[in-house]
Amino acid sequence: MTDTDEWATASGIPLKEYYTNDDLPRGLAARVGHRPGDRPFVRGAYAGMYRTKPWRIFQLSGYGNPQAEGERIRFLLEHGETGFIMEHDRNTGDHLYDVDHTEVISRKEDVGLNGAVICGVRDYETVLKGIPIEEVYGHPGGGVVQHGPFALACYWTVAKRRGLDLSRLPGTGQSDFFLTYLGCVTKQQVPAHVGLRFNADIIEFCAEHLPRWVPVSIAGYNGAETGLNSYQELAAVFANAIEYLDEVKRRKRIPLDVAARGAGGVNFRVGMDFFEDIAKLRASRRMWSRLLETRYGIKDEKAQRLRIHSLTAGSAMTYPQPLNNIVRGTIMALAGVLGGTQSLGVSGYDEAMSIPSEHAHQTSLRIQQILQEEANLCAVADPLGGSYFIEKLTETLEEKVWEFLAQIEEQGGFLTTLDSGWLHARAHENQHHEQVAADNGRRTIVGLNRFHEDCSPYQIEGFEGTTGEWEGAKARLDAVRASRSEKDVTSVLKGLEVACRTGGNVMPAMMAAVDADATLGEIGDVFRQAFGDWETPISV
Repeated sequence: MTDTDEWATASGIPLKEYYTNDDLPRGLAARVGHRPGDRPFVRGAYAGMYRTKPWRIFQLSGYGNPQAEGERIRFLLEHGETGFIMEHDRNTGDHLYDVDHTEVISRKEDVGLNGAVICGVRDYETVLKGIPIEEVYGHPGGGVVQHGPFALACYWTVAKRRGLDLSRLPGTGQSDFFLTYLGCVTKQQVPAHVGLRFNADIIEFCAEHLPRWVPVSIAGYNGAETGLNSYQELAAVFANAIEYLDEVKRRKRIPLDVAARGAGGVNFRVGMDFFEDIAKLRASRRMWSRLLETRYGIKDEKAQRLRIHSLTAGSAMTYPQPLNNIVRGTIMALAGVLGGTQSLGVSGYDEAMSIPSEHAHQTSLRIQQILQEEANLCAVADPLGGSYFIEKLTETLEEKVWEFLAQIEEQGGFLTTLDSGWLHARAHENQHHEQVAADNGRRTIVGLNRFHEDCSPYQIEGFEGTTGEWEGAKARLDAVRASRSEKDVTSVLKGLEVACRTGGNVMPAMMAAVDADATLGEIGDVFRQAFGDWETPISV
């Protein structure tokens, strides 16, 4: 910010020159009198916080082919990562296309550049080879809502083939609405109401078979990277959770407090507005607790304890002077820690250039390890609690979240705002405002629109890219088709279609399909035949 006459947070909350006792919210003494781990959890999700349970270090990883992805995950685990997140190839995974689909063939040089190409469960076995998934907390990819059932079924089938007890398997799914319905709208995906059904199926399946698994993770990060500001991000996440809980309540198949525990895993973006993002994480926990109790009568502490994964804003990383991004990553990571996140990923310093190189991934790990081991940040929970500024900002942000949530509900709810394009318009308004502010210099981005001189002695190479990934994936796909039982595949795909058309839970049929070596594209074809495509509210 260079215009000091109008100081405000990134989401437009005006800022005073300083804050005093007069700015403290009413009832603050009662709020900060709560200990971390006590409702409404504003001071932290659990007692002791990082003294007893340091935040998990998660880095998104995956490129090229299954073997390369597995090697990168093992590299990160060997260097101190405490959980892993798989990334699938966006060209195939987001659309549920096999690599011989015409849309993929037309862009086959891009295959593998932004995630590993996964054809079916055999590729998951390759990725996970040598990784003790019964011990290490895993996220099997499936970032978009229509890909989630396939990704989870593949991961769980690998576990079953190893003889593992699914009821003891730790991990989380995602099945996110924000990425492909809001941010990177794909050419083909199931209608939004079908995505809601899938995620309710996953929540119910986990309640019965995988009690340690977080079935869905609502990705506020993807909404924020699309343009939603801090209070809009929180409101949209809670609106998404309301859709889940209302659907489970309508079905009456599992207790609502169990469903709330399943829907209470989120991921948020932490950006460069340091104090606003700290306030956002603090407010989110209090709001979730209040939402469950006042709207649904849920008083179960496990359900009310929001589980937060934070990821530093990839969009904040610049192409010029990329070593500056190490500083940015550290600042954003620190905000996540001071806000009380339970797990954290730091974007690679070469994010604006490519997917993370091995060195960038290692540097992101080292940032977190230095924060955990050298800065004494684990000693005290909620160290900013009681600050005049932080408490006022937390309260103001929370008020704006409730206001925006009311606007979403006035539109008809979260899914309606996606179907109508209303939420897209809000995100694009913010994007435009930020771009204009950067273009005219009102928003400073060091090394991009000011301070251009770069005397770094280092040449950043970035990720070297991939070659021959389409050909390799096509060979793996052909090998699967040649060696499997076509009769079995036909039978399980028919079973999946029946489940889709009759309203049964899709997950048992999905597990059977991937176990019989049905491919990603074949499962996508079943979805397209059963449900059709989403009518996008914007031009794609």
